[in-house]
Amino acid sequence: MPEFMGYDRAIVTFSPDGRLFQVEYAREAVKRGTTSIGVLFNEGVVLVTLKMAADLSRQNNLSDKIQKIDDHVGAVICGFLADGRVLIEDARVHAQVYRITYDEPVHVEGTAKSIADKMQLYTQYGGVRPFGVALLIGGVDENGPSLIEIDPSATIYNWSAQAIGRGAQEALKVLKKRWKEGLSRDEAIDIALSALKAAEKTVSPQEVELVIITKEKYEKYAGEQGAKVIKKYL
Repeated sequence: MPEFMGYDRAIVTFSPDGRLFQVEYAREAVKRGTTSIGVLFNEGVVLVTLKMAADLSRQNNLSDKIQKIDDHVGAVICGFLADGRVLIEDARVHAQVYRITYDEPVHVEGTAKSIADKMQLYTQYGGVRPFGVALLIGGVDENGPSLIEIDPSATIYNWSAQAIGRGAQEALKVLKKRWKEGLSRDEAIDIALSALKAAEKTVSPQEVELVIITKEKYEKYAGEQGAKVIKKYL
């Protein structure tokens, strides 16, 4: 029996070398998800991912991998979509409560922290498991555009551009080579889709989900209608 078997049965048990195996297993679930990418530009953020669809499937917003949290904030789910859906619903409630309480939109960083706080609770109590997702939170508030990653351990990272999922390494090569300060909207879309294409090899416009968030609006392109826009960049 492998020596780690005594430490991977409960989330509350550390191994002698300081590892929480259940959290590491959750990270493996994220690595098997389709590639998800976020790119900041001068006025906002681009979020893009690949949603694999069966031949007979119909468009269903509930299973979309990019979900709207508020008019100025969205998130890409990478990993178990059901886990991500629960976190997104909580984030939407947090955003609405904040708006009612303070009469202003929630901060992007505050949204990320509220999600991470819930995820962290599921790394320290017996009888539960970690959420098997990582999220890329993108949005625009009074501090400007933001792109924030939350990994399964509930650690928060701020990025100018980032990729998660099964093709992250290949996508990051494109992002590191092409990202620069002051990108335009079109440049950011082109870079994000180029990185997705490098990561996934075969990319159909009908399977791509693309969201552009600026201070003025939240735009989403997906399915047959979205493909008409996405084709211009692929």
